[in-house]
Amino acid sequence: MLRSFIAIRIPTEIQTTILRETANLRQVLKKPLIRWVPQENIHLTLKFLGDVSPANLESLAHHLAPELNQLPTFDIRVGGMGAFPNPRRARILWIGMEAPKELAAVAQAVESVASRLGFARETRPFSPHLTIGRVNQHASGNDLQQIRLGLEQTKIGHLGTSTVTGIELFHSDLRPSGAVYTIRHTIPLSH
Repeated sequence: MLRSFIAIRIPTEIQTTILRETANLRQVLKKPLIRWVPQENIHLTLKFLGDVSPANLESLAHHLAPELNQLPTFDIRVGGMGAFPNPRRARILWIGMEAPKELAAVAQAVESVASRLGFARETRPFSPHLTIGRVNQHASGNDLQQIRLGLEQTKIGHLGTSTVTGIELFHSDLRPSGAVYTIRHTIPLSH
């Protein structure tokens, strides 16, 4: 079984800019308070699949291709920062993006195909973001206040624009040093 997800890769230049623009925040909010996502792992998740057999992942890619091959490429603008569920009770730190209607169409196609193949439907609305850090589950009230202050003092503007030409199916190996992502399939959008 492969711990898998469907995502859009973010170009290295934008990943590097994210790291540079959040460097001060990373210095203030260190491990173990925040588990920061390594630069190379910053991506836009379309759907987390959980543990999937290689055969089922192959089937999913096969069924996704005709749907996604009909959808046009599009640009995403990356910028802004926030926290889920909110800055006062932060659990996930994220970088935002302007989500064009084409991104919503891709997310809907992924959800539709995956549910037809037996994957559980996502109950929350699609909220495109780039996870950059996860708050320690044992964070105290003082820790959460420190995170909120750090977020308020960190202003993130426009970080870059990227053209999305396809999506990837990844599997994730959880290692003591952190997760290692491997692309299993790339599915292009229409050009």
